[in-house]
Amino acid sequence: MIPTSDGPAVVPSQVIRDIEELREEIRRHDQLYYTLDRPEISDTEYDRLFRRLEELEAQYPQVISPDSPTQRVGGKPLEKFEEHKHAMPMMSLSNAFDEPELYEFDARIGRALGRSNQIEYVIEPKLDGVAIELVYENGLLAIASTRGDGYTGEDVTSNIRTVKAIPLRLRAAGIFTNAPVIDVRGEVFMLRDEFARLNAARDEEGLPPFANPRNATAGSVRQLDPRTTAKRPLKFFAYGVGRVEAPLPEGQWDLLHGLHDLGLPVNLANSRLCRHTQDRTSIEVALEHFRQLEKIRHDLPYEIDGAVVKVNSLEAQTILGVKTRSPRWAVAFKFEPVQAITRILRIEIGVGRTGALTPVAVMEPVSVGGVTISRATLHNQDEIDRKDVREGDTVVIQRAGDVIPEVVSVVKDRRPDNGKPYTIPDECPVCGSHAVRPEGQVAKRCVNVSCPARLKETIRHFAARDAMDIEGLGVKLVEQLVDRNLVKDAADLYYLDEQTLAGLERMASKSASNLLDAIYGSRSVRVDRFLFALGIPLVGEHVARVLIEEFGDLDALTSAAPEELREVRGIGPEVAQSVANFFREPRNGEMIRRLLAAGIKPAPLEPVSPGPETPFSGKTVLFTGSISISRADAKKAVERLGGKVAGSVSRNTDYVVAGEDPGSKLDKAKDLGVVVLSESEFREMAGL
Repeated sequence: MIPTSDGPAVVPSQVIRDIEELREEIRRHDQLYYTLDRPEISDTEYDRLFRRLEELEAQYPQVISPDSPTQRVGGKPLEKFEEHKHAMPMMSLSNAFDEPELYEFDARIGRALGRSNQIEYVIEPKLDGVAIELVYENGLLAIASTRGDGYTGEDVTSNIRTVKAIPLRLRAAGIFTNAPVIDVRGEVFMLRDEFARLNAARDEEGLPPFANPRNATAGSVRQLDPRTTAKRPLKFFAYGVGRVEAPLPEGQWDLLHGLHDLGLPVNLANSRLCRHTQDRTSIEVALEHFRQLEKIRHDLPYEIDGAVVKVNSLEAQTILGVKTRSPRWAVAFKFEPVQAITRILRIEIGVGRTGALTPVAVMEPVSVGGVTISRATLHNQDEIDRKDVREGDTVVIQRAGDVIPEVVSVVKDRRPDNGKPYTIPDECPVCGSHAVRPEGQVAKRCVNVSCPARLKETIRHFAARDAMDIEGLGVKLVEQLVDRNLVKDAADLYYLDEQTLAGLERMASKSASNLLDAIYGSRSVRVDRFLFALGIPLVGEHVARVLIEEFGDLDALTSAAPEELREVRGIGPEVAQSVANFFREPRNGEMIRRLLAAGIKPAPLEPVSPGPETPFSGKTVLFTGSISISRADAKKAVERLGGKVAGSVSRNTDYVVAGEDPGSKLDKAKDLGVVVLSESEFREMAGL
């Protein structure tokens, strides 16, 4: 063999066998420890195996492969996260908060499928973690990404590779053996004990503690330095799939077992397949398991805030389909919130970017479900009056959905004698302008559009990662820019210069230059993110995408009338009016013109699935009246051919399929000149 600076050019076959055996042995022990929780060897023995592998790979670096256990330690820090588009959207779940809502979910499933007594459900614990998608190509982990807006997430592959619970290589076993591509969905989380140790260590280092395990997990997953993630005690449970280039099993229960066979951690121990019996329906069996989970939730080593109930049959899931952002075949059934008692020290008023004055109770710190709470929202004046909340009151608080703290009720027999009813002031606490309550709304609002508090929140929203993603524009810097009158709206950010920024506190020439680079780089942005960044009241990420998908671009959207906006599926009258009002305001129009003049180029949405050209590619179809096939099958046919199905007629509708007794939608379609198809014409075009 000929030695080189990179090690021997030829690797002896015995060494290759030794390396492969070591890797396989370490992978087996990783699964036993992190997935099955039944280690066979001591930490010392494990470390000995690992060191031996490191030594061999150091001697023969040409044999190092991406799936080697030694490659989990984390690479160099990233400058930023790249975007990753999901092959299939990662949907969120609708919620059920009590038994009647769960029974209504079951009833809807029964009505849609027409065979309620045969429906099976799978119930799984709902972990309070961070949703992740793992893309495996030919069995090797290729990409890991966050959920993001459901369509596009952040590529966090370098970080996820450091999580020992997640295999870098799948086992060749079970129903998904040799699948060329499989997108695994699951939850990254942190055990309670590990979280406590992490916070204790941060306390010793003088660092602020994380608020809860989910917060710590999210911060770990989104570290720009993978070496930091590698030090965090992260776990993982798989619960589903997206794209799969292999035959699927018949049901969710078999799918979970298939993922487990691949070597992925799956929470099978606390999940259950629920079938009807002689005396109980499937949903009653699921409810029984839910109650058992609720009893043991605090004994589990990880946080759960409820359970997810899914229709077991994957064929039935396809028939049931999805709503705008959640599947119809699954629901998150939440636990009763955890409560505690504390005392309100004072009530403060916060001012949001829409001018809303929000009362916040500042309280004596108290632990609620393992999280220390010292502030809780009081929502608005109506809620304060309804609950009769006063400064100095002893109150019952809870974490709504086990996350957001809120005041539930007042313990009135502990009320101090000098307690007075609280009224939100008629003046903005920040700028002193009038605060009024518009007719039909619950919140008082500062009328001053230039109010510093409103402007600060607006700029922070505009620069957020999910909006324009201007890295480095933090809270303190935004406060300085607004307080010094350097920024009066979002467009002013793009006209700042290095000299101005370098003169601010904690800003040197290098920091100013980096921020200007981030501002400059933000000019290339997807159009729906730009729309979201504008901060239109009631327009979140999902609504922004829906509006752009319907109208195509900003020009068409800005000129849309409220009635046109109301015709968009999923857009209610309040959202429609809010959007129309925003674009009618001259100052908003001027700000958008200045943003575009500064070089912002909103990029169009990428097509969801290009596919081959069909009669329905990129077309919007509406069904009205009775047709002989089910609406679910008709919708599925349109979407399979690259189209989408709308719920109302608008000028953007391409075809209206008219069955028997079509009603007023057909008349409107004719008035708008929309092409009307009979059922037979539709069937011919769809190949049915």
